[in-house]
Amino acid sequence: MRSHILKRDGYQSQISKRFGKNREAEVVHHVFPREEFPEYAFEEWNLISITRREHNSLHYRDTDELTEEGVELLRRIARKNNISIPDKYLEKSKRLNKYERRMAQRISK
Repeated sequence: MRSHILKRDGYQSQISKRFGKNREAEVVHHVFPREEFPEYAFEEWNLISITRREHNSLHYRDTDELTEEGVELLRRIARKNNISIPDKYLEKSKRLNKYERRMAQRISK
């Protein structure tokens, strides 16, 4: 599945691409964490190719909990695919553009 998603995304980070950058993807990320949403684990819309640095900014390495950036990405993908999400993800992040600002700053470095 990993190789299929990387190929689908042209081996380019989809987050970087969104901000006009062209970076090679190293990781395939589950937008909806597979431990919490096993029903979406192998759905193509739930998998995106990204850089390792971007991946580390989407969830905490020690707890695997989504960061604010990870929650914003989850919310955006949920809206796009008309999927309802648990209240904890609605409450966790209320600033809609903060994710875009942070990712744009990281990518420009």
